[in-house]
Order: sequence, then structure tokens, then C-alpha cells
Amino acid sequence: MSQQPAPSIETSNRIWTVPNVISFVRLLGVPLFLYLLLVTENDVAAVIVLAVGGSTDWVDGYVARRMNSVSRLGELLDPFADRLYILATLIGFTVREVVPWWLTGALLLREVFLGVVLLVLRRHGFGPPPVHYVGKTGTFVLLAAFPVILLAKAVPSIAWWASPVGWGLAWWALGLYWAAAALYVMQAVRMLRADRAGTVGP
Repeated sequence: MSQQPAPSIETSNRIWTVPNVISFVRLLGVPLFLYLLLVTENDVAAVIVLAVGGSTDWVDGYVARRMNSVSRLGELLDPFADRLYILATLIGFTVREVVPWWLTGALLLREVFLGVVLLVLRRHGFGPPPVHYVGKTGTFVLLAAFPVILLAKAVPSIAWWASPVGWGLAWWALGLYWAAAALYVMQAVRMLRADRAGTVGP
């Protein structure tokens, strides 16, 4: 008996899919988080919003694959929501002095660095390199670190354990972030060299 090929997951142009709705809801959490953190300074509520937004990072992608409802919009929304959460958190935390400026600078510099790499690839007719698991792990760890760091500030009685855990995760995420950047650069260099050698079309 011949083995049947595994069903493929097709990418559609649909907008209103369940995974996309989940991503839209995650995006709505960003202004709510900033309002709670910067306007009302309700740190406990901000922790809850940030924890829910960060912990559901994998949900939209998982649902899309399970329901075979992967869409082009969803492929853009998922990483956009992650980066928006990270950017909003860094801005809010820096303004409230929850994290030092050097951490914000180190993470933003990585995004600028990769942005330059993507511009170089686009100039040669390439899209972005495939997402590496190291980068996805770094994003997940960073989104886990932020609520714990804020929780240590919001509830001083548990700062003795929350602060070391949160900062341990933050340092781990920072290392993974830059390691992923190095891997993306290596992928980009291979693509450009192959293109120069004539083995890859424009």
C-alpha cells in the first residue's frame, strides 16, 4: 500500500479568519497596556495585559496550522504584533524607568541592524530570510521576561525572586536575539554569494 503524502497547508488571501481575529485582539492589547502603564500607572493590570498578550504569541499560528487557515495577512500580522508588543513595552518601561536605557538601545539596535540587512537583500531582489527558531525563541523569552520584570516593580514583596527571574530571562533573550541576528546575516551572505555566482536567479 502506497504512502499518502501529507496534506499541505495553503496560504490564502482571506482577511477574516480565526487566527487573524486573534492577532487583531492581541494588537488591541498594545494601546491598553500603554494606557495602564503610562497614564493610570496601574502596574498590576498592565502586567496582566502584557502577560496575556505575550503568552498568546503562539496561539494564532497554532490555530492557523490546525485549521488550515494560513493567510498572507496572518503571516504579516503575527510577527508585527510581536514586534509592536516589544517596542511598546520597551518605550513604556524606559519612560517609567523599569528597564535601563542600554537594554532598550541594545534591542532596538538589533532591529535597525536587521533592517539594513533586509534592505540589502531587497535591493538584490530577495525577500527576508526564513525565520530561525533561535529568533522565535528569543521573542518568546523576551515576552515572558517583561511581565515578570514589571511584576517585581508592581509588587515589592515578591521582588526578591521576580526581579532575578525577570532579568535572567531578559539577558537570555538578549543573547538569543543577537545570535539570531548573526544567523540571519549568515543566511543573507549565502544568498548574495549564490546570486553573484549565478546559481540563484534574481
